[in-house]
Amino acid sequence: MKIDPAQQGSTESALELVTLKVGDVAPDFTLQNEKGENIKLSLFSGRKVIHYFYPKDHTPGCTQESCDFRDHYAAFRDHKVEIFGISRDSVKSHLSFQEKQNLPFSLLSDETGEVCKAYGVWQEKNLYGKKSMGIVRSTFLINEAGQIERIYPKVSVKEHVVTLLKDIEQELD
Repeated sequence: MKIDPAQQGSTESALELVTLKVGDVAPDFTLQNEKGENIKLSLFSGRKVIHYFYPKDHTPGCTQESCDFRDHYAAFRDHKVEIFGISRDSVKSHLSFQEKQNLPFSLLSDETGEVCKAYGVWQEKNLYGKKSMGIVRSTFLINEAGQIERIYPKVSVKEHVVTLLKDIEQELD
């Protein structure tokens, strides 16, 4: 994984410093997909891109969210939107998850967590009084110029994908 240092500074301080907002240039990165191929965000210049960050392959909420993107994939493609799921799971785990759920888009492996930190989604979480670090489910819509067009923080899975699709369609009207 590579992040442009001019955009982010050191990865050690990224956790404390990163608060992306609409209009910011999306941090560029290169991550491996489920097939071990390198995917570089900046190569999608001229197209809208969605990255949805999710905590873990094969878990109920993450499976539901991924399957919702799968079920609406044709509509996103009709609007020329690329979709990438990103988590800290391995390439091997992503391949298994993608095949089991028949996902038509790539899942990107951020095992080091650098991209999660760059996008500000690696945060302290509190579950039943136990604090731990993890991915806060979030979605970023990147426009054709590489800028963040919309941020959906702390996503609730139910209706998220439908809401995102409606927002894109309204923008086109």
